[in-house]
Amino acid sequence: MKKGLIFALALCLVIGSASAFAAGTIKIGLMAPLTGSWASEGQEMEQVLKLLADEVNTSGGLLGKQVELIVDDDGGDPKTAALAAQRLSTKGIMAVIGTYGSSITEATQNIYDEEEIIQVANGSTAVRLSEKGLNFFFRTCPRDDEQGRVAADTIKKQGYKQVAVLHDNTTYAKGLADETKVLLKKMGMKIVFYEALTPKEQDYNVILNKLKAANPDVVFFTGYYPEAGLLLRQKEEMGWKVPFVGGDATNHPDLVKTAGKDSAAGFYFVSAPLPKDLPEATSFVESFKSKYGNAPNSIYAVLAGDGFRVVVEAIKKAGSTESEKVATYLHTQLRDFPGLTGKISFNKKGDRVGDVYRVYKVDADGKFVLQP
Repeated sequence: MKKGLIFALALCLVIGSASAFAAGTIKIGLMAPLTGSWASEGQEMEQVLKLLADEVNTSGGLLGKQVELIVDDDGGDPKTAALAAQRLSTKGIMAVIGTYGSSITEATQNIYDEEEIIQVANGSTAVRLSEKGLNFFFRTCPRDDEQGRVAADTIKKQGYKQVAVLHDNTTYAKGLADETKVLLKKMGMKIVFYEALTPKEQDYNVILNKLKAANPDVVFFTGYYPEAGLLLRQKEEMGWKVPFVGGDATNHPDLVKTAGKDSAAGFYFVSAPLPKDLPEATSFVESFKSKYGNAPNSIYAVLAGDGFRVVVEAIKKAGSTESEKVATYLHTQLRDFPGLTGKISFNKKGDRVGDVYRVYKVDADGKFVLQP
């Protein structure tokens, strides 16, 4: 009888210890497109956060606890993202990193805000996302109005007079198109074309012929890299040599894979700086290479890493995982944090502040070259 009692007590202690360990982790979520058109973005986001979480845990954890990464797939779709957010919000996370795509992020904002979960988006630039007064929303990527300014300046610097603007009707792409169109007009350029294509199609010859008929000096495409690559290839196949400029969603090596090096050469795009062009990211890039065998391909995966790192920093400095304290620190005390994509600070809206965007050009070898 005594042996049975001792065994039962021991079993309770083991179970209790296991529960205490589980309860003792600091849970940070990742919502990313692990499937769908942007799966390569989401999968690399997961790789980056696993690497960074392992580094935190190896160095002693956070507030004496291990960091536990909880991952869910948003599929690059607003409805799927809303379901993912609902699932994540029941799993004890205090913050979530993600996601990629403004319309995808927008479908989740209220869910996280109502649960007082910190959300740090990494690839969602639409202006309206931070105009809602949501206390727990932040983003490591800048806004479309800042991106639009740099894009318009680039187009003007190239000396173009007649501009075609093409978007895909997503929250991100249309927002960037609208912002840039206004700026281009103020700078004295003529908008000769402004329309949307349908994403995920395989033939854009109809829209390309309409563009050609408008006779632009340059086309500014504000959509994503799968469509951008196809547009570049098909305009080359039809013998149309007009230059294209893209927004930050075209910044992905798959752009060159889809277009081909010859068709992609000369393409300009606006983006946050790539890790290879930032000395402060050297150590991270080497760690990523060591773990996964290659350097990170996506700037948005690295921006997700910056989201994770600022949350960890805020928890450390606030000495708490309470959402209000973490949010207050991010809003008011985080200043010039040495991010993987440059210095990071946030304003009262949760927007990243400072001059972040850079201009890149695809060279003849398909490499993305930072422009002076």
